[in-house]
Amino acid sequence: MRIGLGKDLHALVPGRRLVLGGVTIPSDRGEKGHSDGDVLIHAVADAILGALGMDDIGHIWPDTDPRLEGMDSAVIAKEAGKLAEGRIQNIDTIITLEHPKLEGYRGAIRDNLASLLGIPASKINIKAKTAEGFGPVGRGEAIEAEAIVLLDD
Repeated sequence: MRIGLGKDLHALVPGRRLVLGGVTIPSDRGEKGHSDGDVLIHAVADAILGALGMDDIGHIWPDTDPRLEGMDSAVIAKEAGKLAEGRIQNIDTIITLEHPKLEGYRGAIRDNLASLLGIPASKINIKAKTAEGFGPVGRGEAIEAEAIVLLDD
């Protein structure tokens, strides 16, 4: 088995969509980023790439490439799923965000992410936490996601 760990953090700003796992969540602020800023897909893709012993998403899809500006992170998820070649056994994630609450969206996020990766939704766990008012995430200035993936070797 191979294990990979991924993490991403983006500022939250007005005028942007909040996108998690390819699902748009109603919010007055969204992720600031070169792409759509989907911290969950970025963390999951980095975890998959790490388990495969590859470079992180910043090397493959650099934020310095103007052709990638505004890119839909679903492209990253689909490519990561292809690279894993059906070897994904489990993905466990944590999204840390003060507002909005994600309880009503976790199932849709899991199902969409599974579809993008080409795996059963039963292999993905989505957890949502708050930062209890601490740091930029706790002040509502940022959002963070972490992911760990287990692949067959």
